[in-house]
Amino acid sequence: MTATEWLLATQLQAPSKLVPIDVAFAVVALLVLLPSVRRRGVAGRPGVARRRGVAGRRGVAGRRGGAWRSPAAWRSVGVRAGFAAAAAALVLLVCWLTSDVLDLFGVSLSPVTRMWCALAAATLALAGTALVQGGRWRRAVAIVLVPAALLVPALGVNVEFAKYPTLGTVVDSDPYPAFDAHATPATTVPAVGEVRTVAIPGRRSHFDARPAVVYLPPAALVRDPRPLPVVLAFAGQPGAPSDMFTAGRMGTVLDAYAAAHHGRAPIVLSVDQLSAPGRNTMCVDSQLGDVDTYITQDVPAWATSHLPVTRDRAHWGMVGFSQGATCAVQFLTGHPDDFGAALAISSELQPIDQSPQHSADQAFGGSVARWEAAAPRALMAAHEPYRGHELWLTAGSSDREFSENARELGAAATRAGIRTTIASAPRSGHDWNTVQWSMRAELPRLCGALFR
Repeated sequence: MTATEWLLATQLQAPSKLVPIDVAFAVVALLVLLPSVRRRGVAGRPGVARRRGVAGRRGVAGRRGGAWRSPAAWRSVGVRAGFAAAAAALVLLVCWLTSDVLDLFGVSLSPVTRMWCALAAATLALAGTALVQGGRWRRAVAIVLVPAALLVPALGVNVEFAKYPTLGTVVDSDPYPAFDAHATPATTVPAVGEVRTVAIPGRRSHFDARPAVVYLPPAALVRDPRPLPVVLAFAGQPGAPSDMFTAGRMGTVLDAYAAAHHGRAPIVLSVDQLSAPGRNTMCVDSQLGDVDTYITQDVPAWATSHLPVTRDRAHWGMVGFSQGATCAVQFLTGHPDDFGAALAISSELQPIDQSPQHSADQAFGGSVARWEAAAPRALMAAHEPYRGHELWLTAGSSDREFSENARELGAAATRAGIRTTIASAPRSGHDWNTVQWSMRAELPRLCGALFR
């Protein structure tokens, strides 16, 4: 392993790395905040104690750490602490306004994320105040504190959200090698599957999709493999197709399932339903792109001509997170002949971009009625009764809004005849920890359903 490969493989969520970093960060912050500890001789002249004997040593002892007894030094501490507290309070206010009042993110920021944001602001303010107040050593330590105030809270937020497992996933959004349709088949069934990147063209939709990520189980890597079920995966918004494998750790679960089933597992295509990280297409055909046509026609056409997949669409399923989960429920309920099952992790009740009217303007020709008709519950009412379809709905236990969404969607799906399971990821929110738990707990059940 080269030095670069070692660096990119650095784990960003390992306690063995994070705890020492957090401790060092706290020590540096305290050094900037508290008064300096200095050893001075009588009248501030070093060495006087050695010339004046015992009496001199007593005088020195009375003056050691004199800054800790100086009212002026503690007033400076108060100024630094006051600026830090004010900055933290301001950022907490901004978090509340943007998250809870304006709902700019679509989900409420967790208390842990707010804490880290406030801590970052506080330490930056502390460092800035120390640079102004002066002192050679304090300024030097404050300069070190500035990048630490950005890095350490970012690592903390990443642990809370679980998006980037390694440094490599931060700098490379497409970490997998290219798919080779002409690769030499394995002579025996491999122990694990392969994850590859592949471009799936939108021949009918003309949708400008980013490259997809394909998982080929061990049984698909041998010569003349038997046809396998298919799972289409959708990351959230913002996001990229590779997120389902890097942050969601989907490949690990699929390899474990394949190991328990003689190398057989569904072929997974994590496809792009956004075309850009922050674009919410709402998974319909619109001015934002013909996503419905891309997912239901272009992707299956490519898969059936390039991969050993079953043509029986009852054995095709989906898994999605957040916006991608909403899409999965939409496709299952709106195209019951094309998909047999879905796992929806933290789904919205309907496709939504900011507000109903804005959503209608973006993707439904300005018609709120058309937007309402694209909601999964409306689609269920239009297509019921469903026969043989299955739906798993999950959300984080601390994610109250999306947990309620799961209950409402589950009740509607059950009434429509869809076999529905609702589960809660313990001690997690609207984040990739919930995705990882859902993959471990529910993805094997989805795979089993597609093999029936």
